[in-house]
Amino acid sequence: MSVSTDLTPPAVILDKPQMAENIGAVARVMANFGLTDLRLVSPRDGWPQERAWATASGADWVLEGVRVFDSVGEAIADLKTVFATTARPRETRQPVRTPRESSRILYDDTASGLKTGLLFGGERAGLETTDIALCAGIVTIPIDPKHHSLNLAQAVAINAYEWRTLILDAPPPRFRDSDPPASNDLLIGMYEHLEEELENGGFFYPPEKKRSMSQNLRVMLGRAAFSEQEVATMRGAIHALARGRGRVLAKLAAERAKASSSSEPPRGE
Repeated sequence: MSVSTDLTPPAVILDKPQMAENIGAVARVMANFGLTDLRLVSPRDGWPQERAWATASGADWVLEGVRVFDSVGEAIADLKTVFATTARPRETRQPVRTPRESSRILYDDTASGLKTGLLFGGERAGLETTDIALCAGIVTIPIDPKHHSLNLAQAVAINAYEWRTLILDAPPPRFRDSDPPASNDLLIGMYEHLEEELENGGFFYPPEKKRSMSQNLRVMLGRAAFSEQEVATMRGAIHALARGRGRVLAKLAAERAKASSSSEPPRGE
């Protein structure tokens, strides 16, 4: 079999990893299957960590290229297609796929020139629902429910293996008949713009439900797979609605001021 070297493998993003040994083990399996881009989000003990090199078994180039971010949003900002790997889909209504199914999508998108990634949660807490909402879907490994304990490096290895089998078999990429999806930094900017204007308009009520309402909005909009042009159109629409609301409020304020001044009794000389 011939191995395709033209495709950029998916990035692997670890959210809040706790143990250096697990980071090193992840680097080892990434190197086994040809993945090199490892990103860490707020590692508990900081970075670099000497113990990671001991468990990487010589996969030094992966660890030396590690980039550290403060949030998942920042870590995936330049990526176009990201899947969240979790055993608990929780409250989202995103599509749930196996590693084999998601790898095929990642392969096709990568072959189209898009940057892709796989997001993994920390050893204990897993992924936050708000971070899952930033992804294109969920990957769940079909393990036996009698024993569903799977460590971080094992989860990465299974997904990396499925990617590698596609590279080895070199299937023809599927034809993309639409514009590529916008990068996550553009999507997050659109979400924040919409949420800001909805906040100004009093949409988030009662206030304690704002988090879940924002999350639901992001999941709904994320399923649309906006292109860059569609993001620009959406933001233009949000801006126009906000500007229109501002004009209405200004007009009402002017009318109230006029009515107030006309109702004042004439001043005596």
